[in-house]
Amino acid sequence: MMQPHVLKIFTGKVKQLGDPNAKDRMDRQWESGMFKTEKNERVWLGKTALEGDEVADKINHGGPEKAVFAYPAKHYADWKKELKLETIDMGAMGENLAVHDMAESTVCIGDIYQLGDALIQVSQPRRPCWKPARRFRVVDLALRIQDSGRTGWYFRVLKEGAIRRGERLELIERPYPKWTIAACNEVMYVRKDDRKLASDLASCELLAESWRQSLEKRLQGEAPSDERRVFGPNKA
Repeated sequence: MMQPHVLKIFTGKVKQLGDPNAKDRMDRQWESGMFKTEKNERVWLGKTALEGDEVADKINHGGPEKAVFAYPAKHYADWKKELKLETIDMGAMGENLAVHDMAESTVCIGDIYQLGDALIQVSQPRRPCWKPARRFRVVDLALRIQDSGRTGWYFRVLKEGAIRRGERLELIERPYPKWTIAACNEVMYVRKDDRKLASDLASCELLAESWRQSLEKRLQGEAPSDERRVFGPNKA
């Protein structure tokens, strides 16, 4: 039986792209760290990032709760078909780890995995932003990612260490089997009026603080729009 493992590892520096004077919004200047390069050698995984990896938006990306972004490699077959884009493949979503035999339905908040010399823990689903849309010139791509449930997820790092492609992700502990990534996405995006579910998820101590705060605001009657996150400067 195949075990969950890392197919590819990606890191990248922040790049500036586009033309500040472009008329088309999708051609205008922007910065991103999502254009990453595959690493075949061992890479050091620190508390906040893989060695050599950068993020452009340090408010919404990176840091201890979003040290490593993982994305199931199997999703790319669906994206190729749905977007009619043969160029969308492993690494395209800006992930650090392209993983095999793992999915949003089988990975849970708080899961602890041994990966190489490192110990990592699932912290939250990824909340897609406008940058993959800009990369592939599909204005509503963030919404498609969100609605499909094919979001991927983040890890925090409990123990630093070197990792390498091909290494197994060995599940060590699962404290919250109820809260799969898929279940979290459903609470956040689908069952928005279910206050009990929102309260239950917000009380999950191992869920990233930013997610807990978003749910608490919802429970207090605040409903901030996702428009800026999903469309950003791509849409007037």
